[in-house]
Parts: sequence; C-alpha cells; structure tokens
Amino acid sequence: MSKFITEDILNDYRKDGVVCLRGVFSDRWIQQVIKGIDRNLQNPSAYSERLLNNGETGGFFNDYCNWKSIPEFQEFVYQSPAAAIAGIVMESPISIFYHEHVLIKEAGTSKLTPWHHDQAYYPINGFKNCSIWMPLDTVPIENSVKFAAGSHLDSKWYRPRKFATHLNYVCDNETNGFIDTNQYVDVPDNEYIKNKYKILRFSVAPGDCIVFHMRTLHAAPGVLKSTSRRVLSTRWLGDDSTFATRPWITSPPLTGIDLLVGQSVNESQKFPVVWKRDN
Repeated sequence: MSKFITEDILNDYRKDGVVCLRGVFSDRWIQQVIKGIDRNLQNPSAYSERLLNNGETGGFFNDYCNWKSIPEFQEFVYQSPAAAIAGIVMESPISIFYHEHVLIKEAGTSKLTPWHHDQAYYPINGFKNCSIWMPLDTVPIENSVKFAAGSHLDSKWYRPRKFATHLNYVCDNETNGFIDTNQYVDVPDNEYIKNKYKILRFSVAPGDCIVFHMRTLHAAPGVLKSTSRRVLSTRWLGDDSTFATRPWITSPPLTGIDLLVGQSVNESQKFPVVWKRDN
C-alpha cells in the first residue's frame, strides 16, 4: 500500500482534505462491486431514492446501508484494500466501517449535486474519517466531483441539504430543544466557494478512487449524454470517532444504536473494526 500512499499523498490529504489514488483496485473488485450494484438496483432498500424533478433529464439513483444483505459489498468491505487505504489516509490505527452508498447518474442526467459536506448528515463526531469514492465507469473531469480544497480545516459545520431540492434539512422538534442549532451555518453559494477555495477535480477510471474528508465541501455536475457514472462510496471512521446527535433526522437514519452520546463508535456492534495497523 505504501507505493500508492506516499508521504506526499498524506500531506495533500492533510492540506486539501481530498486525494486521488490511481490503480488501487484490481478488476476483481470492480466486477464484484458492479455485481453488487446490479443486485442493489434489482432490490432497492427503503432508503433508495430516484432524484429527478420536473424538467430534469436522465436518472439519478442512490441507496445505502445494504452491505449486510449484498454479499458482493460485504466482501468488498472486508477483503478489498479499501479499509487499509482509509486507515492509512486517516492516520488512524484502526478503520471502522460506517456504511456504503451507491450513487448512479445515468447518461444525460442534468441533475446537479449541491455543495455540501457529509459529516453534518451523520451522528458522528471526530476528525479522523474519510469517504472512498470509487467509480465503476471512466469519469472525465467535466463529469467528476468538485472539491473545495482545505474546507475541512475551517471548523465550520454546514447544514445538510436535500439532494432532490437543494433545500436545507429541517430541524427535528424532538431534538431541537437539546442541541445548539446555531453551530450550523448555511452552505455558502457557488461564487463564494469558487473565490475562497482552490477547486480540485480529477478524471478517474475504474481502479482509481478519490478519498476525501467528511468535512470537505464538494459538489457534482450532471453527466454527458454519452456516458453514465456509477459509483460506490464507502464511509470510514477512525479511532477518535464518537456517537453524536444532530438537530435533524440523520442520513442514514440509524436505529437501534447501543451507544451514548460521546461514546466511541468502536464499542458498538453496528460499526465493525475492519482493519488494524501492524505495529
């Protein structure tokens, strides 16, 4: 793994909150995940969404938290290089698996993914974390995700936004009285982000991946009419991750959590430790 993750890569991740790794997943894992996605499309979960509004073209499908019922995803989580990649990039002695997320934009999809960062969607605190965005199709730079380099270091928590409407999440009355909602601010507009941050984009092919911090602002365009964009994004947590509450229903809306607020997530059966660093 050291040939893929050099000290320069780690420095870029620390500074920018995003790195692109080339050729880290073999064809075996690409084909395995494609089979899993096909199985997911045939039997979508209650969390699945098809995100198109009137007047928008193409198709945008997403679903998550199916890894326990889709054997191809489960094998990927436990046997692929993903957990080791996450642990090394996070600089954590362990990699804790959170969940997988299937994101598919069909050829000709006009739907944009709004600027957002991920961690505010989740009931998870801590700074050691990452998502591994793994494409199953070649993604030219104009179709790829945009990242606001260094935004993970701003100490800001942004209100989550609905992908369908681009509107903020609504506070949940059951939790609102117990959480300071003032710590969350609206995601700034596109012009502010372009002027304040260096915007990073990567053209990627199957076998590559983009690793980014859960507090890094990012957005995604639609896709060209000639290509689709199938992605498996896996979410990983480090040893400083603790269970938290948010003033809205989290996404995914976790149930049956056996943790108290502030308790380490690796004490829960819901969050398996998949990788440990060799001493």
